[in-house]
Amino acid sequence: MLQDKLQPFLNRYDEISKLLSDSNISTDIKRMTDLSKEQSNIEPVKDKAIEYIETIEGIEENKMLLDDDELGELAKEELKELEPLKIQLEEDIKVLLLPKDPNDDRNIFLEIRAGTGGDEAALFVADLFKAYVRYAENMNWKVEIVSSSEGVLDGYKEMIAIIKGQGAYSKLKYEGGVHRVQRVPKTESQGRVHTSAITVAVMPEVDDVEVNIDPKDLKIDVMRASGNGGQSVNTTDSAVRVTHLPSGLVVTNQDGKSQHKNKDAAMKILKARLFDMQEKERNSKLSEERKSQVGTGDRSGRIRTYNYPQNRISDHRINLTLYRLDAIMEGGLLDEIIVPLIANAQSEAMSLAGL
Repeated sequence: MLQDKLQPFLNRYDEISKLLSDSNISTDIKRMTDLSKEQSNIEPVKDKAIEYIETIEGIEENKMLLDDDELGELAKEELKELEPLKIQLEEDIKVLLLPKDPNDDRNIFLEIRAGTGGDEAALFVADLFKAYVRYAENMNWKVEIVSSSEGVLDGYKEMIAIIKGQGAYSKLKYEGGVHRVQRVPKTESQGRVHTSAITVAVMPEVDDVEVNIDPKDLKIDVMRASGNGGQSVNTTDSAVRVTHLPSGLVVTNQDGKSQHKNKDAAMKILKARLFDMQEKERNSKLSEERKSQVGTGDRSGRIRTYNYPQNRISDHRINLTLYRLDAIMEGGLLDEIIVPLIANAQSEAMSLAGL
């Protein structure tokens, strides 16, 4: 029974409350902080559990009154409200009981790169990045461009940004993969629809202590920056290329005029990529069942198609198709796809957990 699964949370919440009121604990700041954090994490489950138990008791009491001449009708009306509430509370509680992704509250590095399609792919990198920026604005998140490589017209061969805000990773972690676009390119003179593809990677920002890099494992090169970037960009050795020898990962940054800032930015991206690699390896060892495209953010598979002539956007992982591509892209209304993706992932996780 669900009630049996909830009782340990109620017991632990009460136990922590007693511990926090203990004068011996109050002198141990770290212990108090850890207990307070644990209690804060348990509180949503505790609140729903109390409401759920009260709802069940209410249902049982009203069922006993159904045959009462005076209160039977009133009990029937009460049950019409309580029974759907019980079902909704059960679904809410199942989600709360799922193991929490420790990265969900982190800021993210968002990397978008042009793939097949040449100039048109670079143009779509810019369009999709703008859609993410609009979505971030809707969520009151902050977006900072870390590195970029310009293409033709207003396109980008590569765009790397950091998105800072509560729950950024939890919302955008399923965006990783190949995004395909079908439309008439600006450079197409005969009106033919072209198909292009870009790749998106979403990686949690990590602290220095979480990824230990031996300086001996790094090869750092400095060079002249290339492309647009201001008057001094091509006259000083400000661009930095960092190579992590054990993994072969290479990060180049030239957006800032300061070599020091470019190196710092490149190191942050490198740490995020190394952490992402470690997470992928760890997750792949947990269970073959959890290696679904949605669950891992697999970048090798096509996850979404943006068809402009039909105003259609389709996410292939959950067979979702919407005919409002223009509104979703222009208004940053990505929740219309992100929320169903999260719901699907939660459903799969509940099935695996036997909830």
